[in-house]
Amino acid sequence: MRPETASSASGAAELLWDELARHGVDADVHIGYGMALVSVWAELLVWTNGYWFRWACGRSRAGNGRRLYAFAPADDVATAARRVVRRREELRQRRPYSPHPEDRSA
Repeated sequence: MRPETASSASGAAELLWDELARHGVDADVHIGYGMALVSVWAELLVWTNGYWFRWACGRSRAGNGRRLYAFAPADDVATAARRVVRRREELRQRRPYSPHPEDRSA
């Protein structure tokens, strides 16, 4: 489902959440102060204001340690979700899932 115009931050986050679920990706949505966050994986948090999605996609090659960010318009949720899923897979290669300490058996 593609919104015809810019949606609210919460609406855009919910659409992304739904699309990520179609890809088999669990995520959490957090809403407040005109922004919404979709928490996907360690070091993968997607921000939206209803007009765009933004997430960290790596570090600068200039050696200054600054993060690089990817952007996608909020009216193209399917493409944004595919790009987020691809970034999640990159991060999973470096940091595989481990259960919370309280879930581990001794």
